[in-house]
Amino acid sequence: MTLPLSVRTTTVAQREAAGRAARDRRARTSIGQFAPSPDRANPVALLAGQELIRAQPLLPLRHARMSVSPFTFYRGSAGIMTADLASMSSSGLVTQLCGDAHLSNFGMFAAPDRSLIFDINDFDETNPGPFEWDVLRLATSFVLAGRDLDLPNDTIAAAAEVAGSAYRTQMQVYAGMPDLGIWYDRVSVEMLSEWASAQGDSRTQRIITRSVTKARTRDAWSAVSKLTEVVDGKRQFKDLPPLLMRIPLDDSLITQINDLFVQYRTTLPRDRQSLLRRYQVRDFGHKVVGVGSVGLLAFVILLEGRDENDLLVLQVKQAVQSVLEPVTAPSVYATGGERVVVGQQLMQAASDSFLGWITGPGGRQYYVRQLRDMKFAPDPSRFTSETLTSYASICGRTLARAHARAGDAVMIGSYLGTSTKFDRAVRDFSLAYADQVAADYVEYRAGIDSGAISVAADSDTFDHRFVTQPTGALVMTGPVHESSQPTEQVVAPPVDEQAPPQGSAT
Repeated sequence: MTLPLSVRTTTVAQREAAGRAARDRRARTSIGQFAPSPDRANPVALLAGQELIRAQPLLPLRHARMSVSPFTFYRGSAGIMTADLASMSSSGLVTQLCGDAHLSNFGMFAAPDRSLIFDINDFDETNPGPFEWDVLRLATSFVLAGRDLDLPNDTIAAAAEVAGSAYRTQMQVYAGMPDLGIWYDRVSVEMLSEWASAQGDSRTQRIITRSVTKARTRDAWSAVSKLTEVVDGKRQFKDLPPLLMRIPLDDSLITQINDLFVQYRTTLPRDRQSLLRRYQVRDFGHKVVGVGSVGLLAFVILLEGRDENDLLVLQVKQAVQSVLEPVTAPSVYATGGERVVVGQQLMQAASDSFLGWITGPGGRQYYVRQLRDMKFAPDPSRFTSETLTSYASICGRTLARAHARAGDAVMIGSYLGTSTKFDRAVRDFSLAYADQVAADYVEYRAGIDSGAISVAADSDTFDHRFVTQPTGALVMTGPVHESSQPTEQVVAPPVDEQAPPQGSAT
């Protein structure tokens, strides 16, 4: 499953016919049916296989974050759902997928023109695939979030249906728009307020207003204030292991980072290259992020421009094989970092000005972006019945915009039609699949209770550190001794070592 590379020559009528014909491959009502495949892989074993390439000392923290509830488990287990979706028939209508389109991967952030927009904000798993997979993952996340909050069952079912309905009706709008109109469309904060107002939802309007205010405080300097401190007159990252670990820069490491910084700049537009040549690397560290991403390497770099008051924090995040690739098609891009960057640029209305990618000396792949920059997402634990449904509508509409931008809105819109068959099918699937997630979560918790899966406790002491080998490679090891040589406690591969394919042994 890949996106077309040739110039489109078909007419609107032909594309509409192709969309309707896709119902023969997968009827809309059949989307609502879920039953686990007879040869379904053990979910705990599948997760363990995907964790082989991760930094092993961080896995107890990953499991601690995933083990809170079925919803947090869902956030860290996109590969399980992808395998389940791949076991069923599909519409065959391919667009660029987020691959992990749950509700917490939507939010506000600053566009390059400094306006605030709302969009998908996580693309680690992006790859082309059937459009309905993203819709089903999104709707199921609302069911799980609602159940976590003990909201009424009819409210939860309504939120899942609204996610499908909002996607369908907005895709119909895009099916009638010129291609340039789709390309330039964006979900602004003003549009969010208009949607809430049209629904007569004053509570959602207040939440949007507060969220906008909060997002505007999370600028470039807020990342500096949160993550750094001044020691002996110099700004450096705080050392708060395991969440934030400062990595001292010796001559070998700073040379390696500067070389990679040059490589990274070449992936940016020329104007951004010129801008970043004015910034020097001042400090370096590792920052744990997210739920599903814990265990993948995620470095932070402190850059200084004009003076000590002109600072910028970039995140360098490891990119591995998408969970979609084994069941759709291998990425057409040379590296995982490029796959993430291009997928994000295809789906987002406006992307980070500093979005680029690098490959380490030994082959490990990363993408690079600015940290924070007005990024903000609502806290699912604060949703009410009204706001859960309203947010489902907002996310469904936003996902439609992303799919229309990257795929064929006419085909998808024709497949969806004007009836509510798709909406109800999305609801039915989401309720059934949330039950499957709950069952998988029980099995996961059993692994924790038996000791087969390790979970970090608040009282645990984290004594692993990144140290530099004589080759210049970084490894995560035990406590740093006077010698910089890693001890036998090494459990994570070097930062610049070739990462094995996902699911294989290290």
